[in-house]
Amino acid sequence: MPLRIVSGGQTGADRAALDVALRLGLPVGGWCPAGRWAEDGPIPADYPLLETASADPAVRTGRNVRGADATLVLARGPLTGGTALTVRRATEAGRPVLVLAPVPDTVDAAVAWIARTVPPGGTLNVAGPRESEAPGSTAACQDWLMGVLAASHLDGLQPPPARTK
Repeated sequence: MPLRIVSGGQTGADRAALDVALRLGLPVGGWCPAGRWAEDGPIPADYPLLETASADPAVRTGRNVRGADATLVLARGPLTGGTALTVRRATEAGRPVLVLAPVPDTVDAAVAWIARTVPPGGTLNVAGPRESEAPGSTAACQDWLMGVLAASHLDGLQPPPARTK
């Protein structure tokens, strides 16, 4: 069974993780705030996320952490806001968490950690700062995650063409 990727659907690392997983044909899911709130407007319906009863993003963060075997946090600077909350929630829940900068030198470390931490067919939560807090993070995370997820769970298969929106 392939790895399942979950996130909250926010811009930045969350959305990048969903885009890459869908492009690679991996199962995706997760929780998002009521109303499918994201900073760029409602999260598009083609992301199969469940809405929490609350509009508070902290509720979706907790659900995604608790519903995953491990959490990968992608950030280039100090952890703040929802990104810091994700790490706290993972620690409180006793779930493994790895914080990495999405740069080429960290691909091998991420692949090895996923292989050790997430069981086959398990669930990986991916989180990080939203695009407005880390401009350029969506594209950087997409490129990095393509390498990590392809190496981790697809044995080097070539990804299908990019999705159209």
